[in-house]
Amino acid sequence: MKRFLILQLRPETDASDDEFAAILGKCGIGPERAHRIRLDRESLPEGLDVRDYAGLIVGGGPGCVSDAPDRKTPTEARIEAQIMSLMPQITANDHPFMGCCYGLGVLAHHLGAEVSKDRFAEPVGPSDCRLTSEGETDPLTAGLKPAFQAFVGHKEAVQSLPAGCVKLVHSEACPIQMLRFGQNVYATQFHPEADSRDFERRIRIYRNHGYFPPDQADTLIGICHAATVTEPAEILRRFAQRYG
Repeated sequence: MKRFLILQLRPETDASDDEFAAILGKCGIGPERAHRIRLDRESLPEGLDVRDYAGLIVGGGPGCVSDAPDRKTPTEARIEAQIMSLMPQITANDHPFMGCCYGLGVLAHHLGAEVSKDRFAEPVGPSDCRLTSEGETDPLTAGLKPAFQAFVGHKEAVQSLPAGCVKLVHSEACPIQMLRFGQNVYATQFHPEADSRDFERRIRIYRNHGYFPPDQADTLIGICHAATVTEPAEILRRFAQRYG
């Protein structure tokens, strides 16, 4: 049985470990089914073939695809280059892929769409999302509640739907919350792996990273715990079940 390749970008070990545990938990798989690579610390194996894996999952992180090259740290630039190097394989083979937040930016950029900070950024917290008509029939989203909340927090966003993609989930604040390219390549702007406890920990870790005023951390934590976020985890579970 093939493993899932889980690529992580977060340089903070506590945030990275929490995210990895959350991905495994929401997918419903054990660590033996995952090949974890922390791209902040290590490089992709030479000659990596994505077809050797059941699928790829890319987590979130503090970097932004839309930042000018001279604004990216050496680590951010290296991480982006590593993930971008896999995208031609993934899209050419229509290989199972789930990009979470940053992963949406990478996929959209690879497909030639604009990713920028001009519009559609969302503050940290729950976002009110809705299925599109295509989302009502897609294997990962069919049968979900037509309107649901998901946790977000992003400085950049995809400005228009990339060529070859269908939009599965949207929101008033951010029109592209989830899309599919081909039949098996998915990406979400929201964090499908995150529940309120996950976001509480991330808020505490990233309170000084420019996502929100630091003195609002406790208020944001309260908002997250008051939200009802159930459907995003089901999307990740279905991804692992469908391709595992």
